[in-house]
Amino acid sequence: MSSAAQQLPRTELRTLSGHEGAVLAVRFNHDGKYCLSCGKDRTVRLWNPHTGAHVKTYKSHGREVRDVNASSDNAKLVSCGGDKQIFYWDVASGKVIRKFRGHNSEVNSVKFNEHNTVVLSAGYDRSVRAFDCRSQSSDPIQTIDTFQDSVMSVNVTNTEIIAGSVDGTVRTFDIRMGRETVDNLGHPVNCISLSNDRNCLLANCLDSTVRLLDKNSGEMLQEYKGHICKSFKMDCCLTNDDAFVIGGSEDGFVFFWELVDAPIVATFRAHSSVVTSVSYHPTKTCMLTSSVDGTIRVWT
Repeated sequence: MSSAAQQLPRTELRTLSGHEGAVLAVRFNHDGKYCLSCGKDRTVRLWNPHTGAHVKTYKSHGREVRDVNASSDNAKLVSCGGDKQIFYWDVASGKVIRKFRGHNSEVNSVKFNEHNTVVLSAGYDRSVRAFDCRSQSSDPIQTIDTFQDSVMSVNVTNTEIIAGSVDGTVRTFDIRMGRETVDNLGHPVNCISLSNDRNCLLANCLDSTVRLLDKNSGEMLQEYKGHICKSFKMDCCLTNDDAFVIGGSEDGFVFFWELVDAPIVATFRAHSSVVTSVSYHPTKTCMLTSSVDGTIRVWT
């Protein structure tokens, strides 16, 4: 094992407990000082993962909360889930600023754009929708509905909207050019994430394979295997230096792969059930995992 691989976070620092039922996602905020989680108990929770403190609970969703995302200034957050709505929150007060509507089925993924002015969402209704945070309207300003099946994951750069679907495609929409590019992976995509240098795209597919794509050309650069991913929506991500790929597994394990040559460099049992998400600290050697077992774990 390389010295870099030996530095990967595998020591449990603490468990964050409080959710009732499965935790469906956990995310570091923009600077990594806090994290947000959401789950089956219809709540969003704000934590300090470095001390273990539970800071705040956000309650308003009528069904399970599937995804949550913080604005880059950490002042606002968005969440989505089974109640078909996107909630736009004020972090400090805990109040809902607006409920965005438009999806006619469950919403799987939600993200702010770079300037925190637009929220992007992806849903079971085969669409990606964009909502304007500055407007008083609850309706979408744009709807992308070229997908053939549920859209599971959405990402955004300053010029592109990128989404992964159960139809086996990753679709990139160039906002300035109004052009769509389709990369067909041939297997249902349940999570996409961008590399930190924004040059590559990770796609977690339901054939138990994570695929690395060149974001601009769509060329398949590498495949990562060994974990189990067949029926659950599970995140994948890269370490903050883009040297290693991280993915959860349906048997409770977490896998680390070396980016270029794709060997498994480390794996360990993180939870007693499905690992739903992994989130890596933006600057430190620190990782969060969440699980169907109802816990969030902090690893160093």
